[in-house]
Parts: sequence; structure tokens; C-alpha cells
Amino acid sequence: MVVAIVEVHVKPEHIDQFIAATIENHRDSVLEPGNMRFDVLQDPRDPSLFLLYEAYDSAESAAAHKNTPHYAKWRDTVAPWMAAPRKGTPYRVLCP
Repeated sequence: MVVAIVEVHVKPEHIDQFIAATIENHRDSVLEPGNMRFDVLQDPRDPSLFLLYEAYDSAESAAAHKNTPHYAKWRDTVAPWMAAPRKGTPYRVLCP
């Protein structure tokens, strides 16, 4: 299993737009072969901070996600709404 957590800081005036675009990306991402989980999280103390928890069955499936039309649409749509560049961090899965 391959897991990445993507941290996204969104400009406050674009939070609702970001949520809508990210939910659309989520809907298609969970249908990808190899996708095991795709969670969209919002920090309750800082509503402009989001985490995307992405789990794939292999490095190939994770890489394929970045080549999908829905990912490209999301990436290009939300880029101007970010307060800082998004930061993706891969994690090694220990359990399960």
C-alpha cells in the first residue's frame, strides 16, 4: 500500500469553491483501479487548511492517479486558490 498526505492551504475567500472542486475530484478518484482510500479533511480550528489522505494498492496506481483527467482538472482549477503551494508527503504504512 502507498499512502500520501497532501497538505493544502486555501485562501479564505476560495474555501467553498475548493471544497466543491475537491469533492468532484474525490468522486472520480475513488473509482480508479488501485485506489483504496481518498479522504478529504478540513481542520476545524483553521478552515483554510485541508489534508487529502490518499491510499493506493501500489506505486503504479498512485502514479496513474496523477495522469487522470479529473486530477488534471482539479490541479489546474484549485491552483490559484491556494495560499501556498500544496505539499504532498509519502508515508510508509506500518499497520494494517
